[in-house]
Amino acid sequence: MCVGEPMRLIAIDGIAGRTEEGALIDLSLTPEARVGDWVLTFLGAARDLLDPDEAQKIRAALDGLRAVMAGGSAGDAFADLEAREPTLPPHLQAALAAGDAQG
Repeated sequence: MCVGEPMRLIAIDGIAGRTEEGALIDLSLTPEARVGDWVLTFLGAARDLLDPDEAQKIRAALDGLRAVMAGGSAGDAFADLEAREPTLPPHLQAALAAGDAQG
């Protein structure tokens, strides 16, 4: 399984970006990325731009997962999810509404 990690760009040279963590990442799929932007990275490549709030939520969730995997508590890492009901992606909601859901 591949997990996306939000990283903030501190330098860009062509299609290569350097992050605050010191990682060198490929920016080929995010040519609009600029220094200071948050990008969602998978396997050394930026796949999407993130707003700072979204980046922090993802980082908190990943920190919570790391804590649980180490035998600790997730704390409030998922507080933004606990306050709302789960929702289906639009294509699954449409299938459910049409009676096509598999049980």
